[in-house]
Amino acid sequence: MRLRRLLAGVGTGLAATAGANALLTARAGRLDPALDGDHAQYRWRGFDISYTEAGDPDDPDVLLLHGIHAAASSREFDRVFDRLAENYHVVAPDLPGFGCTDRPAVGYTAALYESFVRDFANDVTENAICIASSLTGAFAALAADSVDFERLVLVCPTADTTVKRPWLRGLFRTPVVGTGLFNLLVSKPSLEYFDQRDAYYHPQSIDPDVVEYQWRTGHQENARFAPASFVGGFLDPVVDLGSELADGDLPVTLVWGRESKIVPLAEGRRLADEADARLVVLDESRILPHAEHPESFLSAVEPELPRLEDDG
Repeated sequence: MRLRRLLAGVGTGLAATAGANALLTARAGRLDPALDGDHAQYRWRGFDISYTEAGDPDDPDVLLLHGIHAAASSREFDRVFDRLAENYHVVAPDLPGFGCTDRPAVGYTAALYESFVRDFANDVTENAICIASSLTGAFAALAADSVDFERLVLVCPTADTTVKRPWLRGLFRTPVVGTGLFNLLVSKPSLEYFDQRDAYYHPQSIDPDVVEYQWRTGHQENARFAPASFVGGFLDPVVDLGSELADGDLPVTLVWGRESKIVPLAEGRRLADEADARLVVLDESRILPHAEHPESFLSAVEPELPRLEDDG
């Protein structure tokens, strides 16, 4: 009798969780592109990759690659996208499994993202200046061996986010419990906590519209699959990032928020020394200095970026 009651309680709880999950997905609605510009699709390995471009196609290409977290998307570059488009042809995709790009229930891996960066850059851009954030900076560094990038600008790059935990990835991939746990992770209180603790230095820098977009992208159908691999440690490439950057022949600029906690400034100094790279440190910022201080970010980075008049 007790077992019957227990099973009935579990069944009721699972049904309620499934209902709540479905309701949240319905409330989030269809996700619109994160950036203003021309929106296009790039077909890659069964994915429809959504990307936005702006600026004169005859200007030098700038490829913007957002970082990876539970509610990631190209919205990360919202505050610099239009400014860069004044002088460059700017292209910003939503990575596989994020934003308006397809999110199938495949095994997301570091190798998949490295291959995507390489193929997308070769097919959609030419001699691009690549600006990549956090973990995606490592994918860009690895892809640079077979892509004709003009320069790498890496914002708080890292190749080591966590230990590999297959059980956690498996848990998040489960249809009812996993979706429910992920919905807690991308609830507005959780997103605001992450933004205030790790992403931004000043709470007032966090635009409510950004949190709203994070919430909506985090509640799209199948939104949990790529982040499941991230929290499970399956997106960390096996590479020494300092050595990888040092072995390349590209000019590299590293941009760091002085108060970054996830990837401390000490790591930026180590990478800069090892790779003989320029290190730009922006005060009162954490891992998103380009989002929190766009003017300072552009003032520090743009003078080193080539323009058409530089070729004259």
